[in-house]
Amino acid sequence: MLAEELEVSPSAVDMVMGDTDLCPYDMGTFGSQCIRAFGPALRAAAAEARAVLIELAAEKMNLPQDRLQAGNGAVFEKSKPAHKMTYGELAQGQAIARHVDPKPGLKKPAEFKVMGTPAMHRDAVDKSTGRAHYAADIRLPGMLYARILRPPAQGAKLKSLDVSGAEKIAGAKVVRDGDLIAVLHEFPDAASAALAVVKAEWTFVENGLDDKNIFDHLAKNAPEGKTSAHGGDLAVGAKAAAVSFDEIYYNSYVAHATMEPHAALVELKDGKAAVWASTQAPFRLKDEMAQTLGIPAASVHVIMPFVGGGFGGKSRNLQAVQAARLVKATGKPVQVAWTREDEFFWDTFRPAAIVKIKSGISEAGKIVFWDYEVLFAGERSAAQFYDIPHHRTVVRGEWGGGGGGAATAHPFDVGAWRAPASNTNGFARESQIDIMAAKAGKDPLAFRLDNLADRRMQRLLKAAAEKFGWTPIKSPSGRGFGLACSDYAGTYVATMAEAEVDKTTGRVRVKRIVCAHDCGVAVNPQGMRIQIEGCMTMGLGYALTEEIHFKDRRILDLNYDTYELPRFSWLPKIETVLVDSPEMPISGGGEPAITTVGAVVANAVFDACGARVHQLPMTPGRVKAALEK
Repeated sequence: MLAEELEVSPSAVDMVMGDTDLCPYDMGTFGSQCIRAFGPALRAAAAEARAVLIELAAEKMNLPQDRLQAGNGAVFEKSKPAHKMTYGELAQGQAIARHVDPKPGLKKPAEFKVMGTPAMHRDAVDKSTGRAHYAADIRLPGMLYARILRPPAQGAKLKSLDVSGAEKIAGAKVVRDGDLIAVLHEFPDAASAALAVVKAEWTFVENGLDDKNIFDHLAKNAPEGKTSAHGGDLAVGAKAAAVSFDEIYYNSYVAHATMEPHAALVELKDGKAAVWASTQAPFRLKDEMAQTLGIPAASVHVIMPFVGGGFGGKSRNLQAVQAARLVKATGKPVQVAWTREDEFFWDTFRPAAIVKIKSGISEAGKIVFWDYEVLFAGERSAAQFYDIPHHRTVVRGEWGGGGGGAATAHPFDVGAWRAPASNTNGFARESQIDIMAAKAGKDPLAFRLDNLADRRMQRLLKAAAEKFGWTPIKSPSGRGFGLACSDYAGTYVATMAEAEVDKTTGRVRVKRIVCAHDCGVAVNPQGMRIQIEGCMTMGLGYALTEEIHFKDRRILDLNYDTYELPRFSWLPKIETVLVDSPEMPISGGGEPAITTVGAVVANAVFDACGARVHQLPMTPGRVKAALEK
């Protein structure tokens, strides 16, 4: 985006991201905001910089500005392109503290030369060959590796502690700082060995909650609702309905399960702190480090290495706070790198949630009313986008919060999980749409098109159908076709899938997915396709296998032996269709496509075998139970 407005090659641009000494403040990276929130500011700065350079060139070349043009990293005379000065000659290595007024406008999509052109990520080779450094790869002289004593359950209190075995290991240091107990050593394996011989007894209160009864608990403890969208009169709509539907949908707790567990290295020297951390929010971390270490924020330098996945889970920085507390206790640089078990225990989960929908259709198959209530998932993507005269959307509880205190219904911390709220709401909404289409005896695609006034979404659905080869038919047809669409923060998505169901085992195999995507203009189409493929892959996890099992705040899934991620062996063929809407603002692409996956698989399962699964993930057991019904 900067190269486009500055008239240079992307290879001429170096990006520094997340370094709090070198970058302006930002909230962090989440919510698919990079392109739609940061992009316009970056483009505006580049456009103004280009205008300043032209102004400088006019002065140095003694020519009026209207005779000059910028291009390929230089300013040249329009009638004599060889008569030019490069940006380097104009800047002479100095910062240019100059502005222009009025501010120049941004380029129109038809003028783009760089934006919209596919380009590979420049860090791809480093990441795929192991040269890229992550927080756990950073080394400092004299640093200590820390292993943290983890309770057996959330909220457990320490009853007794015996660290004598750990203290017998040469070089091991035991630190107890309030509720933080750690063993440190100059070698990570020695720190792990020392932690293994620490003896601790714990007490914790059994609350009787588990992954089976959590939904009853949530329903009883949901806060009062707030109406986020409404129109018409529900009572009038209900009277107009020839057929009414009353359905409930559920999703379980889901882990972020990032490839890189949380890690941080903290060094405190001469009253100044340097922090290397896997984080989505380096400036928030800067303030947390200042508070933890008792030093001014100006004395904290956060350096952000590559982050091996975040998805919302690395927007908080507990591991760095742990490291900072241990630095204060030892006076040496300390690295905290969570194990996979630590990651499942201390990270937040996507909240378990409930969606209740009452809706109705007319004799002609038009949706006449829609009464939607979501518990604990949140507001994002809850409001429907179909052409429904009488509708209401009520939200009871957001996706944040948790911790098991009196003010929350969740037994442990919950938080943002890639496209928070939207996955839950998309699954419920598009499942309900399919149920109505089937009852109306209409093809699922035709039913959606008939009930959509949004031409942009209609166009996207048709683009997906053309690529997929969709032919109209009433579901369930036995062919295993499903579709779903969503709007997320200005980006439209339409996804179609083909799946088969083993009726003996209940296992679902998704064979093919086509995802059509409209984010205004794809700034980097290659990057956009990679994001969509990542969304499809990750989405299959929450759709089919991923859920946290627990009992009395004891998390039962602490590694991949029981928490099943998508595997390469069962990934489908994934195809992408990029549709531009240049008249729309450019929006993000990191999250939107994942919001359709749960629904599109559920609808494909229904079309394949007639079983409607109301809870995610659609495990073989749940599919078999739905088949029996």
